[in-house]
Amino acid sequence: MADGIAPGTVWLVGAGPGDPDLMTWKASRLLCDASIVFYDALIGPGILEMIPAHVVRVPVGKRSGRHSKDQASINDLLLAAAQDGERVVRLKGGDPSVFGRSGEEIDHLRAAGVAVHVCPGITAASAAAASACTSLTLRGFSRRLQLVTAHARAGEALDLDWAALADPKATLAVYMGRAAAPEIARELMAHGLAVDTPVLIAADVSLPTERLVFTRLDLLPLTVAAVAGESPALLLIGEAVRGGQSGRRAAAHTAEERRLPR
Repeated sequence: MADGIAPGTVWLVGAGPGDPDLMTWKASRLLCDASIVFYDALIGPGILEMIPAHVVRVPVGKRSGRHSKDQASINDLLLAAAQDGERVVRLKGGDPSVFGRSGEEIDHLRAAGVAVHVCPGITAASAAAASACTSLTLRGFSRRLQLVTAHARAGEALDLDWAALADPKATLAVYMGRAAAPEIARELMAHGLAVDTPVLIAADVSLPTERLVFTRLDLLPLTVAAVAGESPALLLIGEAVRGGQSGRRAAAHTAEERRLPR
């Protein structure tokens, strides 16, 4: 993109988890070169402020339970803007290719002959692990990372392969896991995952309001109800998380020692 966004071209851009500093340099350049930006509801004000004043901003919703536009309408908006010769950025939270429905938008645009490109972003699982100073994998304990979304239509059970997900040698990252936390805990334990498996609940990842709470699988429903509030919550489940929990306890202990009189 040395010469910027060509007219009639669409870029799907990952905004990362929320902190503007965690956006890539390429993403920020694309925002400055766009003539119109379609953005999701979870894009925070700090990132929206990076869009130059002359660029048209179009909110398209896409927040769980409160969609201002359905996916087909968003596809059509992107196509119409590109066909009008706009330099289009479709700004998505996290990474466009991780539960961002980027495939549907790409297929729709390409079917109409529109050039489309993707700029990746930091996904919430990576950002949460970084904030908690833990790892998503751990040699000898967790050699595999599984990413799933707990978003389902109202009244429907999650259609997930629980037997595969209840793997003690893997780390499970559950996006949008707040409402489904009781079902997640119940199914994972029913399929053999130990009740004391470590869990990290992460809400508002990378933002000033970020909340990171460690718990265990059998206490997940109670804990997530107490800490997640209305914010989207990411759940990291598995032995790799235990290191971050231990590190936080050690840090708290060290801080307490520093406050003790000598």
